[in-house]
Amino acid sequence: MSDEHANFAEFHRRSIEDRDAFWAEQARLIEWQTPPQQICDWSNPPFARWFVGGTTNLCHNAVDRHLAERAQQPALIAVSSETGSERVYTYAELHQEVQRMAAVLQSFGVQKGDRVLIYMPMIAEAAFAMLACVRIGALHSVVFGGFASSSLATRIEDAEPRVIVSADAGSRGGKVVPYKPLLDEALALSSHKPEAVVLVDRGLAPAALQSGRDHDWAALREQHLDAQVPCVWVEATHPSYTLYTSGTTGRPKGVQRDTGGYAVALAASMRHIFMAEPGQTYFCTSDIGWVVGHSYIIYAPLLAGMATVMYEGLPIRPDAGIWWSLVEKYRVTHMFSAPTAVRVLKKQDPEYLRKHDISSLKALWLAGEPLDEPTANWISDALRIPIIDNYWQTETGWPILTLCNGVQPQPSRFGSPGKAVYGYNVKLIDEATGEELTEPNQKGVVAIEGPLPPGCLQTVWRDDARFVETYWKSIPNRLIYSTFDWGIRDADGYYFILGRTDDVINVAGHRLGTREIEECIAGHPRIAEVAVVGVADTLKGQSAMAFAVPRDAAGLQDEAARQALEAEIMKRVDAQLGAVARPSRVLFVNLLPKTRSGKLLRRALQAVAERRDPGDLTTMEDPAALREIQAQLG
Repeated sequence: MSDEHANFAEFHRRSIEDRDAFWAEQARLIEWQTPPQQICDWSNPPFARWFVGGTTNLCHNAVDRHLAERAQQPALIAVSSETGSERVYTYAELHQEVQRMAAVLQSFGVQKGDRVLIYMPMIAEAAFAMLACVRIGALHSVVFGGFASSSLATRIEDAEPRVIVSADAGSRGGKVVPYKPLLDEALALSSHKPEAVVLVDRGLAPAALQSGRDHDWAALREQHLDAQVPCVWVEATHPSYTLYTSGTTGRPKGVQRDTGGYAVALAASMRHIFMAEPGQTYFCTSDIGWVVGHSYIIYAPLLAGMATVMYEGLPIRPDAGIWWSLVEKYRVTHMFSAPTAVRVLKKQDPEYLRKHDISSLKALWLAGEPLDEPTANWISDALRIPIIDNYWQTETGWPILTLCNGVQPQPSRFGSPGKAVYGYNVKLIDEATGEELTEPNQKGVVAIEGPLPPGCLQTVWRDDARFVETYWKSIPNRLIYSTFDWGIRDADGYYFILGRTDDVINVAGHRLGTREIEECIAGHPRIAEVAVVGVADTLKGQSAMAFAVPRDAAGLQDEAARQALEAEIMKRVDAQLGAVARPSRVLFVNLLPKTRSGKLLRRALQAVAERRDPGDLTTMEDPAALREIQAQLG
């Protein structure tokens, strides 16, 4: 690396001030059929068009271009602790399977610009389907497996897919989740009817095929064993996929991603953020239903010439050593997970970490929600490797804040996801005036000055007006992208995320971030995890209510013990944040309600606390968590 790039501050400055030259360099990390004619077209803000005139293909860059050097190297390692299956696909085998899937899609008329909706568990065929879509210029729209029929129907109507690829069932914690009945109901509800449904039958649940519409994948695959489907070269600005953001109400909000910008952004991130080398092994524990799965299970590791582990199962089944056994077996070098998963492991016997050889592991990256200091310290002590937080969104597709150790090694600061990543002109903004806050430790809205860097959303699918209105017009007096998160930045440029601007509660005229109260309570030595929500209060407008998971539930069996701990917590909040931030109640629970990807369902908690219907809980990991809370609240 040249001296010019050795300093991260200078690297970041160049990415903003000499934007086109910087991204022209990064564009050389992928292969183009036609080189870009213009690096960034920012003539119509806030719409950025990256690498205009260039033509490329995501599947070519993820699979085909590696065949010359690493055809026999592992590419996709598909593991299911639910079914006990494990299969390693080399780049050559992945290439063939993707062509078979592409041929099947083409046999149903799928072509460039068409949509294919993928509603699948974490199995290899889901990866084949995603790669097959971008191979032929079609857009994939992955919907989290097991999503409720009504929610699935709205996504089918919005995406209007020509074909749906699905499976008979998924499995979670040994419990089979049938998908086909949910899909059938969704298709009955939807006004849009696809031309075909391709079904992968895993033999987990009965799945009756509807004549003329539904087709068995295994039979179709047999017909196309020797398929040769060339990559369709598309404009860099051609959409690669849409992905619906979680928690949307009303009409779904489809994040639309481009092709060239996304490929360049991910390839650059593997070099500058993850320090990845071809031949290494990447294990991201997310799900393809979420953006992390799109970017760092499927595309980025393959773009980098790595093997990628695709895992179906829980982190504690068959035992709490399952992840570490995979690290040992496949010599995993890079691991990407979520703080929630680490907190789950923290409750298990530490012996599981010691019984496996994890010496291949270079670092653990975490994202999904803020990483609290106690959890960071625990996993750091346990693994003895760098623990690197990062912060981003479905909308951005890759990290906004983290440490770019591939540019310049920098120390982690637990509690902070890191610094602004190259390409992101991050600002802290006063939400009332729109003015930039430049002094250290001032609290403001985390915002990004346009243009957004490559890889971020182009727009909202079929709704440019919604894209502008939602993301670019919430801050007064300026056109700037809002993350809708509060943050502060210290004197060294490290950011600290304080929670959603819409998680702000108004207690008797005082605006409080629930994240600040959570951090305070989580610092109590007897608390493992906590969620705080604002609950309607006739006197104060809102009051804070805390739901805390104790480290030692057995020690809180009697009411007196619970009351004593609750009083301690109240006193702690009083001392650190002031009496106005004190929760009205602290409920002690065994589990917090979360999605299967580990996100806290704060809105569901709030609804239950306010005696309202919590809504669609299809993506919830364990509905018993909410039932327990409902019972406590009476």
